[in-house]
Amino acid sequence: MLLQVSGIIKRFGVDPILDGVNLQILERERIGLVGVNGAGKSTLLKIIAGEMSYDGGQIFKSKETTLGYLAQNSGLQSERSIWDEMLHVFAHLTQTEAELRQMEHDIADPALMQDEKQYADLLERYARRSDWFKDHGGYEMETRIRSVLHGMGFGDFSPDTPIGTLSGGQKTRLALARILLQAPDLLMLDEPTNYLDIATLTWLEDYLRGYSGSLLVVSHDRYFLDRLVTTIVEIERHRSKRYTGNYSRYMELKAAEYEIQMKQYEKQQDEIAKMEDFVQKNIVRASTTKRAQSRRKALEKMDRLDKPLGDLKKAHFSFETAVMSGKEVLRVDQLSVAYDEGSPLFRNVSFDLRRGETVALIGPNGIGKSTMLKCLTGSLRPAKGDIQWGTKVQIGYYDQEQTGLNPSNTVLEELWSAYPGMEEARIRTVLGNFLFSGDDVLKKISSLSGGEKARVSLSKLMLKEANVLILDEPTNHLDLFAKEVLEAALMDYEGTLLFISHDRYFLNKMAERIVELHPGGTEQYLGNYDDYVEKKLELEEIAREAAEARQASSKSASAAAPPSASEKSGAASFEADKQAKREERNRQRRQEALEKQIAELESEIMGLEEQMALPEVYQDYMKLQELQQSTEEHKTQLAQAYEEWEMLAMD
Repeated sequence: MLLQVSGIIKRFGVDPILDGVNLQILERERIGLVGVNGAGKSTLLKIIAGEMSYDGGQIFKSKETTLGYLAQNSGLQSERSIWDEMLHVFAHLTQTEAELRQMEHDIADPALMQDEKQYADLLERYARRSDWFKDHGGYEMETRIRSVLHGMGFGDFSPDTPIGTLSGGQKTRLALARILLQAPDLLMLDEPTNYLDIATLTWLEDYLRGYSGSLLVVSHDRYFLDRLVTTIVEIERHRSKRYTGNYSRYMELKAAEYEIQMKQYEKQQDEIAKMEDFVQKNIVRASTTKRAQSRRKALEKMDRLDKPLGDLKKAHFSFETAVMSGKEVLRVDQLSVAYDEGSPLFRNVSFDLRRGETVALIGPNGIGKSTMLKCLTGSLRPAKGDIQWGTKVQIGYYDQEQTGLNPSNTVLEELWSAYPGMEEARIRTVLGNFLFSGDDVLKKISSLSGGEKARVSLSKLMLKEANVLILDEPTNHLDLFAKEVLEAALMDYEGTLLFISHDRYFLNKMAERIVELHPGGTEQYLGNYDDYVEKKLELEEIAREAAEARQASSKSASAAAPPSASEKSGAASFEADKQAKREERNRQRRQEALEKQIAELESEIMGLEEQMALPEVYQDYMKLQELQQSTEEHKTQLAQAYEEWEMLAMD
């Protein structure tokens, strides 16, 4: 065990934030910390990291255990260049390297060779330091730096770039790169996926899956949690609860747990009602008084179950349309955008939208996705190209930067100024649906959190009743539960939806078509994010095999004489390499299929075991035997799937 948190209590004034939170972290464990905004997730990380005090409980950690903590949106502040800052992580190695260079200089000094003992001592010390340098990764540190910088999106940056010249998002990514290079025993990350595009997110997931230490991650990215973590710890109502599995598994377990608790509660309530009814009817009858008194005592001694609480209060809303648009909603033709008459961000962009479509716009950070939306909404003029909106189109725009909000307004004033003819009661009702109740509506916009500002913007958008919604990163700042509410509202929306998102779970659930933006135009893919990834892999494989075929054909055509032994060997090596790559792709696909099968089998086994726990089942011998047999068959299949997966993982 690397770390144990026992009964942690934290209060802000008289209000409890954490009240008896427990957490233990084992070696190489991957834990996702979840809960609604304000539940205390970031507070717990700060307490563990020693950056915040606590009012009760204990934290146990061995002296040897190193902790690394990256707070949410904590940009790197440094006077150094990118390369120097990353190299500073390895100061212990660079210092040793300087010592080795000095010893090499001394070893080459003829005068030192005259003293055999001193010279032998120097050689021994040099060998010892060289081994230490090698064992601690001295020869790999520059390779590691280049790999992490490339993965975090700094591959095209000059190593000499001063950190002070970077944007806020770039500084945040660089802070994440630095802590990855530090490689502590326990790595604690608070919302590490902010400011990352899809390519960087995918790289980070793969890197963390192979990380040698333990991970404690706060994230609202469900796709990220599903791929990375093996344990979920939920903070709810100031307490913690541990669930085995990834985020999807946690949601299944939580739903099943609630159902079981509710059935147990309802069953006990029925028993109580019957006993109370018997007592009331029989307590005054001489023949049944003793039985009635006995049941009354049993009622008094009964350990009564509390009614299980459902989900915490959630926002609930829907997007309506005032009028229906025409069938042809939007046509974009040969659009180009440039800043200050410089080279264009992108050019030759063409696509269209039809009524009722849900389309995602994706691409790397900095490519111009948000700029494209600003062109579509008329707040920015393109350098070239044509934008044609269809008939009866009414646009609702959600800006991820929340620039449409007036910081000096209260929440109530913000909506009222946008809809001055609307009754206050109606506005308060809408705000209540977005979890702004009582005095919450009198808070200044400037004092709101990112999640609260997002809910204000969504409430304004809902009231607009637009038939075309253009959303720029709508899930940013929303907690996991708020995201699900937004998804449900958008799934029921009858209008047309165009959105930017790097939330792959959201992309999978919402997108019917994906438009990928790149400097020279767009590529379009039918389906959701997983369909897009599969198609991209297919196209890459086709292109690779075509290139290999051309290379092989070129070699064959240029052979004027029978191939030499070395040429034969080279061709054989080429074919072997090609076959090895094909086998590796097949192995990865089989692993993914097995992971899906394992998740399905585990879910089915849990469902069967829940059925066997029902009174009407365990009293029916035949039914119980049938379910037990089915459970054993599923468990056998699960064991076989795990065995095959482990064999593939070791290859």
